[in-house]
Amino acid sequence: MDVVMAYIALTKPRVIELLLVAAIPALLQADRGHIHLSLVLLTLVGGWMGAASANSFNMVVDYDIDQVMKRTERRPLARHAISRRAALIFSITLGVASMLWLGLLAKSWLAALFILFTIFFYVVVYSMILKRRTAQNVVWGGIAGCMPVFVSWAVITDNLPEGQAHNWWQAVVLFLVIFFWTPPHTWALAMRYKEDYKAAGVPMLPVVMDEVGVTRRITIYTWATVLCTLFLIPAAGWIYAAGAIGFGLWFIIMAHRLEAGVRRGIEVKPLKLFILSNNYLAGVFVALSVDAVLGLQTVSEILPAL
Repeated sequence: MDVVMAYIALTKPRVIELLLVAAIPALLQADRGHIHLSLVLLTLVGGWMGAASANSFNMVVDYDIDQVMKRTERRPLARHAISRRAALIFSITLGVASMLWLGLLAKSWLAALFILFTIFFYVVVYSMILKRRTAQNVVWGGIAGCMPVFVSWAVITDNLPEGQAHNWWQAVVLFLVIFFWTPPHTWALAMRYKEDYKAAGVPMLPVVMDEVGVTRRITIYTWATVLCTLFLIPAAGWIYAAGAIGFGLWFIIMAHRLEAGVRRGIEVKPLKLFILSNNYLAGVFVALSVDAVLGLQTVSEILPAL
């Protein structure tokens, strides 16, 4: 049982939860008003295997620094619960299974290609190159975390009747929402564990920049995230519009409060913003999911009638 739990931990279940949260609204918005239950389930399982593969590969690559950082010292490889060779075989198996699953069962080889790109980008571009060399690591490395949107959109649109609009621009907007959301989310956590990253030699932004500069950038990226969510409003109904605006204002206010606290020199708790960022993204995506399932009249359809 200890070994089984170690393999489960190797996949980073909490990270996968976030990735699946990003996948669900895309699965529903790609064909508003219709729930393709079998495709949803197939995509979530295939996406889980792909994300688990990438996360497991990441632990193989980060084996050395995980042993140095207190936040990661209990990971399976860091405490030698699983050998690196076994973890590598596990990662490769999951990656291949994910691609075959999406290509053969979900009938979308485009989605399978996106999964392959996700694994490659997260492991090679982010973990092996960017993470240890630049403070911009999570900015560009976050692209891998945006890919579930494209995977989901590909599965649904590849199975739509011929001639039905695919509206890929909406997938691009959702991609950008996650892209801009990732830095403030990660930097808030990195502020809390700055000494860990410094000890491991990882140049996260809070390690190489003062807190004023970091929180200023958190605020800028928070604004960019919220503004991106607004671009999707014409293609959604009032529930999403209310969620995007309401949760967005909340997120912006809390980011400004963190920056203001740092500027005043008072003690701040960046971990609160990290947790809030999770709740924000979940709130916006739940609003979009409900809106899409109900198939409400979109804002672009309502406005001409007024």
